[in-house]
Amino acid sequence: MDAQLSLADLRNSWNDVLDHLERHDRIAWIAYFDARLAELDGHKLSLDFSDARKFSGGHEYSPTREKLENSLIASIKAVLNIDLTIIEI
Repeated sequence: MDAQLSLADLRNSWNDVLDHLERHDRIAWIAYFDARLAELDGHKLSLDFSDARKFSGGHEYSPTREKLENSLIASIKAVLNIDLTIIEI
């Protein structure tokens, strides 16, 4: 996929990314399947969890978040051949 990926392009391919993620890391898939793709700014993808509330609360999940994020980034790379940074809003 072109390096100038638009948010619309990513949304059109998001189910393919999630399918890949589910096959390779089901826990990461559970974490991200209902995230809303909020913004794509260059190589930074902002995901909105305001509806899911999965990552809200007072618990510290930094090590887990990093692993889940890396799995999602790997699936995006495998499906779309683009490197993105994930921002959770």
